[in-house]
Amino acid sequence: MSNLRKAGCAVLGASLLLAQPLAVDAQTNTQEVLNQVRDYNRSRTIGQGVGAAQFSDVSPSDWAYQALDDLVRRYDCLKGYPNGTFRGNRALSRYEFAAGLNACMQQIERLIAETTADFVTRDDLETLRRLMQDFEAELAALGARVDALDSRVSFLEDNQFSTTVKLQGEVLFTQQQAFYDGSFDNPTDGDRLTEATSQPGDEITFGYRTRLKLVTSFNGEDQLGMRLGARNIQDFDVRNFTNEARLGYRGIQNIDLDQVFYKTPVGDRAKLQIWANGIDLDDLMSPLSPFASTGGGALSRFGQRNPFIYRGTGTDTAGIALNYKLSDDLSFDVGYTAGDAPTATKGVFSGDYSIPARLVFDNGDFAIAAAYVHGYSALSGIGHSTGSVASNVDVNSPTTHNNYGLEAHFDVSDSFFVGGWAGYSDAIVLGQGSAEVWNYALTLGFPDLGGDGNVLGFIIGREPYLAYTDGQLVSNNLLDLNGTNGRGDPDTSFHIEGFYKIKLSDSIEITPGLIWLTAPNNNDNNPDILMGAIRTRFKF
Repeated sequence: MSNLRKAGCAVLGASLLLAQPLAVDAQTNTQEVLNQVRDYNRSRTIGQGVGAAQFSDVSPSDWAYQALDDLVRRYDCLKGYPNGTFRGNRALSRYEFAAGLNACMQQIERLIAETTADFVTRDDLETLRRLMQDFEAELAALGARVDALDSRVSFLEDNQFSTTVKLQGEVLFTQQQAFYDGSFDNPTDGDRLTEATSQPGDEITFGYRTRLKLVTSFNGEDQLGMRLGARNIQDFDVRNFTNEARLGYRGIQNIDLDQVFYKTPVGDRAKLQIWANGIDLDDLMSPLSPFASTGGGALSRFGQRNPFIYRGTGTDTAGIALNYKLSDDLSFDVGYTAGDAPTATKGVFSGDYSIPARLVFDNGDFAIAAAYVHGYSALSGIGHSTGSVASNVDVNSPTTHNNYGLEAHFDVSDSFFVGGWAGYSDAIVLGQGSAEVWNYALTLGFPDLGGDGNVLGFIIGREPYLAYTDGQLVSNNLLDLNGTNGRGDPDTSFHIEGFYKIKLSDSIEITPGLIWLTAPNNNDNNPDILMGAIRTRFKF
């Protein structure tokens, strides 16, 4: 056994030496090469057993001294030159390499021939037999476990759901409460008189939202997805007076197939999306705001994204979009959504619809986008469902709207970013007049504050407010402007929100936060609203 190990060492040692750079001097002629080979072969008879010390130009301090000494002393594999030198710093010629390799190969063959005759001794076999007897029970148990594992693997392979389908899930547990002291003007009574009854605020509520998504791919680049959802998170009572106090994940929904979509690349620069159900404009065009996620972003509906650009008509169900990469930094998105696609009397082109388009510049640290959405709604007005009651221009009449938006995001550093948006909507209620609605927000974020994955976020802005109306919308007070015969919301309301998302693990996050609304519904007679919420998110 020791001789076999020596043979292995010989191979390793020879490899270390023979791996030195090979070079042949361009001026070395054939005769000189032959002389070198002859001198090398003649020197093989010199210095047997002395080791590397026989070479006058090799010292124990040389980095390869030990390797050279082993090869010469133990294996007699490499020799020096007749003048007693080894010339270790000199490049090998190919002929010298061939001669040294041949000598080492012959030595290895001799060692193998000497050891194979006694490679496994009777004592070795007897020792192995005793070990097998001593560990007979353990070996039997191990064999049984391997057989059981083989059986289980075979069963799983035969009964698995799919090798390509992934199950993704998310569950939100939420607690929330609204605090206010006073009563609210009823926007339908035509005056701005403060009502007499005092209201202490809403009670603490607890609810959930759950989503299960199945995603598969046919070629590794496309996606077919379906999502089941259910939730029971109700709006606060102040929803009767304003849309500003709405959480981003609120809603009542029985178990439902709320999304069906297919996405596939088209060439090297484009992506095609087809949605059969559950589309929203933020699905077709990803917002620049890091707070856009309903499960992991801002707590409020307004704080997530520009409502004029990413909310659609409020009734969209199906759609199609093309996302095209114009260059490394510039991209263009365009799409079409239909609110009554499965309805036989309206279909894809005769019911509610939205046509979004967006141009985005994004170099990694700074991003800016300009967006436009043209839409039509038979009954739901602009359909953003945030801001003041009047800003939704919801008068149960057919309405077209042209929405314009700018948004930006800037990563100032790894630990701070700033962004925001501004939006303008020109809504035309057919046969009755037009309305102008605005909104804007500033967003601030501090990623990884207090731990990896944590985020401290702030949103400060004005939720959608009615700035101007004309025609019958004013003369008949169709937008319920609280008795002011003016052309818009009477006062100014601000939205101030702060939250802190705490990442406990890759699967669990807790996000407490506060939302402060001044002069709700843009009415100074209304008391301020303070909302507190704690959102716990589980995902897999």
